[in-house]
Amino acid sequence: MIIPAAGLGTRMAPMPSAIISGNKDAKTKKPHPSKQFTELSGTPILIHTLRKFAAVAAVSEIWIALRENEIDGFRDRLRTEAKDVLSKRVELVTGGEHRQQSVAHALNAVTASPDDIVLVHDAVRPLVSAEIIHDVIEAAKKYGAAIAGLPAVDTVKQVERTSEGAIIKATIPRASVVLAQTPQGFRYDVIKKAFDEAAADGFMGTDEASLAERSGHEVAVVMGSPKNIKITTPGDMDLAEFYLRK
Repeated sequence: MIIPAAGLGTRMAPMPSAIISGNKDAKTKKPHPSKQFTELSGTPILIHTLRKFAAVAAVSEIWIALRENEIDGFRDRLRTEAKDVLSKRVELVTGGEHRQQSVAHALNAVTASPDDIVLVHDAVRPLVSAEIIHDVIEAAKKYGAAIAGLPAVDTVKQVERTSEGAIIKATIPRASVVLAQTPQGFRYDVIKKAFDEAAADGFMGTDEASLAERSGHEVAVVMGSPKNIKITTPGDMDLAEFYLRK
């Protein structure tokens, strides 16, 4: 499996006003950690995420794409704080400027058979369940490509952006909409072909499934969970802490 974790996660950083609000020692404070290293109940979000996959028997290897200057430090943290994760083969590779590049770097380093299943999961979705992981793996085996997703519960509007906001152009039936989550799973030959074609054409997708779709491969959807949140803003941390306590 592959976890792209080279992003900066700027939406998790403190508001600029909090940094310049007259605090004399603001310049001496340590930089805010990357989102995936922000601590949730005393443990980095990324380690919470890794533990979910390390506990799944079907997962044999974990490839983590990090910024180059974070690799050595994180390897040390795994040895001291997360020896349970190291029950699997764990490889750290240098990520790219964008998620797609990070996943591509890991894919290019992996040795796999065409029908091996490759999972890709957001570094900051630490509440994924073993059931969802299992379901995505089984669907990927059957269909070649699969993602976890949630049916839309709100009315979905297609809009046109304007300088003053947005104008509704259409209402999209909820029955035809799902909200994509991760993990996303693929046979190795499917995802490698999709990534190679995207690289050759200079195409940047929104997620791995979008590349498989573009490559002409149908992607199945299995049921995700409202708890499988992607921690993006400080407010998401409160919800994640709540779910962890339950």
